[in-house]
Amino acid sequence: MIVLKNLIFVLFMVLVTGCSHPIQSHGVIPSNKVISLFAMQNYTDTPNAGKRASNILEGVLLGKAYKVISHLEKPNLSQKEMKKIAKKDGANYYISGGISEWRYKTGIDGEPAVSLKAVMYSTKDASVVWSATSSESDWGTSSIGTTAQNLFESMIK
Repeated sequence: MIVLKNLIFVLFMVLVTGCSHPIQSHGVIPSNKVISLFAMQNYTDTPNAGKRASNILEGVLLGKAYKVISHLEKPNLSQKEMKKIAKKDGANYYISGGISEWRYKTGIDGEPAVSLKAVMYSTKDASVVWSATSSESDWGTSSIGTTAQNLFESMIK
């Protein structure tokens, strides 16, 4: 009976960790520069998911002592427009991205599921300085916001 319980536990852990996808990232966010932050594009059915995620990203960046100028109230800007605004801000970099999943799964526990991408560009030439993509499904006792914050925390070292 104990062996069966242990086997079930191991299989459960494999399933749970299988729902989490590793972070893919390159580059490092420079800590002593000014960053203009723009609202992430919302590719989900959840209203304002892009703004919500961007707001959480702003908090994580500020908590890590980055200098951030927020433009979350300006949705759906082109790369060219973001670069122009960031230059006007005097920022060295600007961040945008997208949300592809922001929901609670259906079922008994209603686990939060979040998938997101963030990209930092150089204001000088719009080249990619840093990028990261991650997805996670958390326990039913967690919120979407907590799950997103944990993802951003792991993306930004």
